[in-house]
Amino acid sequence: MRRFAALACIALVAGCAARRPAPVVERTPETAPPVVTAPAAPEPPPPVEKPLPTHVVKPKETLVGIALQYGLDYRELAAWNNITNPNALKVGQVLVVARPPDAKPTSPALGATPLTNASPIIEARPLSNTPTAKVEPRAQKLPFSERALAQLGSPEAAPGTPAAPPGTNAPPVATPVPTAPVPAPIEPPKVAPVPNGAPRPATPAESDKSRGTQTEDVTWSWPVKGKVVGNFTELTKGIDIAGKKGAPVRAAAAGRVIYADHNLRGYGNLIIIRHNDAWLSAYAHNDKLLVKEQDEVKKGQKIAEMGASDADQVKLHFEVRRQGKPVDPLKLLPPP
Repeated sequence: MRRFAALACIALVAGCAARRPAPVVERTPETAPPVVTAPAAPEPPPPVEKPLPTHVVKPKETLVGIALQYGLDYRELAAWNNITNPNALKVGQVLVVARPPDAKPTSPALGATPLTNASPIIEARPLSNTPTAKVEPRAQKLPFSERALAQLGSPEAAPGTPAAPPGTNAPPVATPVPTAPVPAPIEPPKVAPVPNGAPRPATPAESDKSRGTQTEDVTWSWPVKGKVVGNFTELTKGIDIAGKKGAPVRAAAAGRVIYADHNLRGYGNLIIIRHNDAWLSAYAHNDKLLVKEQDEVKKGQKIAEMGASDADQVKLHFEVRRQGKPVDPLKLLPPP
């Protein structure tokens, strides 16, 4: 027994000595990943301002002629270049032929008016002229009775509803409230069906187009009646139409007169009409001018009388220009 106990003790001591201590692991808190900031976007380079187009004055050129070459109003051209006297141009002078960013539309020194077509302000009005008045219910005086007291305490009794007289069983009658008449809706005109094969009647817009050729909101028509005696070339820049002295010269399209004078050599009594920002037309060799500068004219309106000013015969020299570039009028005018 002693030997057995001693062996057990030895085995117990050997087992305790063979055990290894538990490993100690030192843990550190996880660190957040570093924040990567995006590089700042490079600043855009400043816009490069393009130089404005210019024109060098040549011998015998006038301000009106230069403005006609670029489709401009000579008043605007003078204002952009700080010219107070349109007749004082020098050979070699450089003129800006485009509106500077900080330039005004026209020059007050030349008496020009701004090139704006302001629309009138129309005050909106109600459809009905019936005044709307606030109607207050009138108080009623009823003789004291149990029936009247019950009627006033009833939720069905509305203000303005007269009570039934005492001693009657008639229900109260509500007073009708007048209302403003409601205008009847406007129905579009009915169009009769067109039989198969029959021509459809033209609308007013189509009828107007049939009287001229439309280009960029400009409908062109013949300025005079007559035979074309001079065709369009790079030298003539327009066409010549023969006629009788005193015959009416009419505006080929609606627009504003930007020139009406005789200071441009080779054109005689000249009228220039601007139709929009792109198109203008010129009427030369007139005998009598019937409009003045800054006048608004309509298509077909009589603006001059035919003549032979600065020409060898009675004729109308007619030009059409787009952005100052001459265009053959025969490609725009309707068939004669």
